[in-house]
Amino acid sequence: MSPENRPRPGASPAPSPARALRVGAAKADITPADLTGLHPMPGDFRAVHDPIFVRVLHLDDGDTEAALISLDLIEAGDITPLRERIERELGIPADHVVVTATHTHNAPRIADVSPGALAHAGGPESRAYTESVYDRVVDALGRARAAARPARFGAGTGRADVNVNREQYVDGRWVIGQDPDGPSEKSVEVLKFEDLDGVPIALVVNYAVHSTVVFGTSEISGDLAGAACRHIEDVLQDGRGGEVVALWTPGALGDQAPRIDLGVPFGVAPDERQKARAYAAMEAQGLLVGAEAVRVARATRDLRGAVRLGAGQRAVACPVKAGRDVMETMRQETVDTVPLRLSLLRIGDVALAGVSGEVVTELYRRLRARSPLTRTLLVSIANDRIGYLPDEARFDRPVHSVNGCPIQRGHVESAVVDGVLDLIAACGPDGGAR
Repeated sequence: MSPENRPRPGASPAPSPARALRVGAAKADITPADLTGLHPMPGDFRAVHDPIFVRVLHLDDGDTEAALISLDLIEAGDITPLRERIERELGIPADHVVVTATHTHNAPRIADVSPGALAHAGGPESRAYTESVYDRVVDALGRARAAARPARFGAGTGRADVNVNREQYVDGRWVIGQDPDGPSEKSVEVLKFEDLDGVPIALVVNYAVHSTVVFGTSEISGDLAGAACRHIEDVLQDGRGGEVVALWTPGALGDQAPRIDLGVPFGVAPDERQKARAYAAMEAQGLLVGAEAVRVARATRDLRGAVRLGAGQRAVACPVKAGRDVMETMRQETVDTVPLRLSLLRIGDVALAGVSGEVVTELYRRLRARSPLTRTLLVSIANDRIGYLPDEARFDRPVHSVNGCPIQRGHVESAVVDGVLDLIAACGPDGGAR
C-alpha cells in the first residue's frame, strides 16, 4: 500500500469514489489608473510598460469547491479579508481559497502586513488599491465559477534554465549576486485543465524565480512571469472556446534570481538603452519558461475527468526573529510570534502546498522528499508574505534569506515541512479537509 493510501487516525475507512471535475477560469486587468504612492520600494512608479492582471481558477468536484488566485503583484499581505469575502459572496469556503502573487517587483503590494512580518507596509493609496483589487478578484472568480464546465486534468514537468542561485560569497561577505553552483530548482511544473472536447481552459505553471528582470525601471510590468503567461495564453488560444488562462505560481524562489536583469544598481536611473535591453531580456526569459510550459502541456495526454479535491489551511505561531541588514523602509512590529500560514489544494495525487513566505530551494526539496504524493508543488507567498523562509542549515550564514527571515532558528523548517505534511494527511483521498 502506498504511503498516501495508508489509513491515518481519523481517516475514513475507505476513500469515496472519484468525482466528475468542473473547472472555470477568468482574468481581469488590475493595472492601477493612478500610480501615486503605490511603489512598495523607495521611489515612485512613473509609467505603465505592460498591464498587470489577476488570474483565477475555480475547481469543483461536486462535493468540494476550491479556488486558486494569482496576482501580478510583488506580494499580498494577510489576505484573510479577501478570502472571507469570497466565502460570504460566493460560498467558497475561505480555507479552500489560495491567493498568491507572481512577485513582480514592478507592481504594487496589497493587504496589511501581519504582526511580526518583514514587509513594506503601504499607505492610504495602497489601501484604496487593495480594495479595488479585491473587487476585481471577486468579480473574476464569480465569472470563472459561472463558466465552469466538465473538465479533465493532467500534470507534467519540464525544465527551464533561466534562474540561478543569488546568494553569492564575494570578497569575504555574502551578497545578492549569482552563484551558478548554488542549489537551483529548474523544474517547470504544469497543471493542465481542458474541457471534454479538448479545448484548453487553464494552465497552472509553477517555477522558482524572482520576477526582477526589469526591477529599477520604475514602470508597471508583469515582468518575467507576465511575459510567460502572455506567451502561453497566446499560443493556446485556438479559437474553439473561451479565453485560456495561465496562472503563474512562484515556487521556491527565496534564493533564486533571473539569469539576466537590468544590471543597474538599485536607486540609479537606467537610460533608455539599458531599459530596452532589460525588457528584451524579460520577454526572452519569459518566452523560455512559457514555451516549455506549452510543450509540457501538449505532451501531457494522461488526463482524468474524475478526481477528488481536498483543501485546507492552518496557521503556525512561530517565535519572532528581528530582521537584520534589511531595507530602511521595511518595518517589523515588535511581537512575540508571527503567523506562518500554510495552505493546501489537493487534486487527486497532486498537491499545491502554499507557504506564506519566500521559501528557499533546499527547504522545498526536503518537503518534496518527504511528501507521500506523486507531485507536491510549493507555492511561495501564499495567503500572506511574512518574509524569507530558509532551511535550517542556512542559518549558519548571514545570507539575505536569513537576514530577512522573521522566524527564529529551529522553527522554520519543521513548521513548513511538518505543517504541510499534516495538511496533506488531513486533505486525504476522501476529499476535503477533516
